[in-house]
Amino acid sequence: MEKGFSLIELFKLGGPFMWVLLAFSIATIAIVIERCIYLAWHNCKVAPVAEKVKEFLQEGKKDEAEKLLASYTRKQTVASILLALLTNSKYGENRMERAAESEAQERIRRMENGFNYLTALSSLAPLTGFLGTVSGMIGAFQSIAEATDVNAQLVAGGIYEALITTVFGLIIAIIALVAYNLLIQKIDTFAAETSKAINDLVPELIA
Repeated sequence: MEKGFSLIELFKLGGPFMWVLLAFSIATIAIVIERCIYLAWHNCKVAPVAEKVKEFLQEGKKDEAEKLLASYTRKQTVASILLALLTNSKYGENRMERAAESEAQERIRRMENGFNYLTALSSLAPLTGFLGTVSGMIGAFQSIAEATDVNAQLVAGGIYEALITTVFGLIIAIIALVAYNLLIQKIDTFAAETSKAINDLVPELIA
C-alpha cells in the first residue's frame, strides 16, 4: 500500500459498504458513551448503604432504615432494592426476597439497556466487512478478466482495496466487544454485591 493515505481516502477506496460500517461505528461509539455516562452517574456502590441499613436493623430501628433508603435519590441504585426488601419484610421471608430480586432485576435491566445492540454490532460489523471484501474481490477479478495485460500491480491493487472493509469491520467489532465486557463486568459486580447484601439483611429482618 502506498504511504500517505488519509482516512478519507481509505474510506473512498473501501467502496459503498464503508457507509454501512460508518453507521455501525457511530452507533457503537454512541452506545458505549451513553452507557458509560449512565453507569458513572448512578452510584453502583452497595456496601456503604447496606452497612448503614444493617446497623439500623441491629439497633431495632427498622423505620429509620426505611426512611434512610427512601431519602436516597434514584442515583443510588441499591437503595430502591433494599427498600423493597424492608417494606415487604412484614409479609415473610419469601415475599421480601422476591420483591428485592424483582427490583434488582429491573435495575440491572436498565443498566444493561443497549447491550444487545453492542453484541449485535460486534457480529454484524465484521460480517459486513467480509461482504464488502467479497464484493470488492468480485470487482477485482472482473477487472482482471477484462484486462488484456494482467500484472501483479493490478491484482494486488484490487485485493488490498477489497480488504479495507474487513479491517474496519474488525476494528468496530473489537471496540464493541471490549466495551461490552468491561461494562458487563461492572454490572456483574453490582449484582453479586447486591445479592450478598440481601442475604446479610434477611436474617436481621427475620430476627
